[in-house]
Amino acid sequence: MAELLADKDRIFTNLYGLQDWRLEAARSRGAWNGVPLMVEAGPDWIIEQIKASGLRGRGGGGFVTGVKWSLMPKEEDGGNRYLVVNADESEPGACKDRQMVGGDPHLVIEGAFLASYAIKAHHAFVYIRGEAVAERERLQAAVEEAVAARLIGKDNIHGWDFELVIHHGAGAYICGDETAMLESLEGKKGQPRLKPPFPANAGVYGRPTTVNNVESIAVVGTILRRGAEWFLGFGRPKNAGTKLFSGCGHLNAPNVVEEAMSIPIRTLIETYFGGVRGGWSNLKAIIPGGASSPMITPEQAETMLMDYDSPKEFKSMMGTGTMIVMDKSTDLVRAMARISYFFKHESCGQCTPCREGTGWMWRVMERMADGDAEPSEIDLLLEVASQVEGHTICGLGDAAAWPIQGLFRHFRPEIEDRIMSYRARRPHFQGAALIAAE
Repeated sequence: MAELLADKDRIFTNLYGLQDWRLEAARSRGAWNGVPLMVEAGPDWIIEQIKASGLRGRGGGGFVTGVKWSLMPKEEDGGNRYLVVNADESEPGACKDRQMVGGDPHLVIEGAFLASYAIKAHHAFVYIRGEAVAERERLQAAVEEAVAARLIGKDNIHGWDFELVIHHGAGAYICGDETAMLESLEGKKGQPRLKPPFPANAGVYGRPTTVNNVESIAVVGTILRRGAEWFLGFGRPKNAGTKLFSGCGHLNAPNVVEEAMSIPIRTLIETYFGGVRGGWSNLKAIIPGGASSPMITPEQAETMLMDYDSPKEFKSMMGTGTMIVMDKSTDLVRAMARISYFFKHESCGQCTPCREGTGWMWRVMERMADGDAEPSEIDLLLEVASQVEGHTICGLGDAAAWPIQGLFRHFRPEIEDRIMSYRARRPHFQGAALIAAE
């Protein structure tokens, strides 16, 4: 078994809300410790430390965080710069961010302050899913605590004026795309923007903007306190650090846990999630990183590691690290039809391949779930999915295509048998039922 993360190396020490989340308790756990020294070291030092730590975006994209910060314009023109923290978490199966925000909101605020200082921004937004009512209320209360303690705000003790605004989203999956989120922040319909220009040059209100996932931001303070080498010591090369993983579905103990990157997926399931319902032999498939990730088989789950590179070997992805486990009682075709409906429903309609293709794929998947399809439609469905994939402004078209591709990659015979069974039960010409009755 892989070596498990020691409690002393966990960043989110109140992940389960067993301790007080307020400022005094958060400080006793290390939050805000050493921040004046970090500010004194300067923005360039912070960026270089985050680069050296190997931290990559925890929202699924995996872009190197320090490099993203360094893309902001070097020259200041006297106008505003912004940091936008994505806590929307609208991927089906994902539940890590709200757990972390509710337990350790001051780590989010501290990280937002340090990141904003590094990119020379005085203003930041946390875009949080509006349905996560308790978490956004707690985060707002924590911001007010930090302002009252003069840790942030105007004329704070660190000498860098910093305003943090909690913005409530309206439940649109498409706002997981950074540019759609920026549109929503500006009060417009959440639709992705064409790029270029990229947010680093023209983001919120046309000003330079850096967008990061909330987990990426929340670990910044701890990395700077403990050192880049400490964080780099976990996981494989190019997959450094600790990460929040969650498991839902047919597990004995669905949960959220912080572990080192590159942990084997089977170790994660059996150590932290109570194992598969009915035992490992009852496992049918796993979606490793939220609903958009192509599923993998039990055989692949024996060797796959939870990081950015290992799932690629199996034509899948870690995504947000929020897995959905399905046992042998699962109707995989109907499950993928339901996921197809979700992506059809969430399409903003801006791109023709996505607007038309997601609805078409869902309708075909619904028929295939019943078996009411022609065998030739399988290849037609895969062809349409490949035409939707990679031909849209944002990644929603890809997200709609990948689950279907994963299903047919591993379970095509199951769908073919269902179609044959349906055809055998249905008369193929008028009057056949009467003949059978005679």
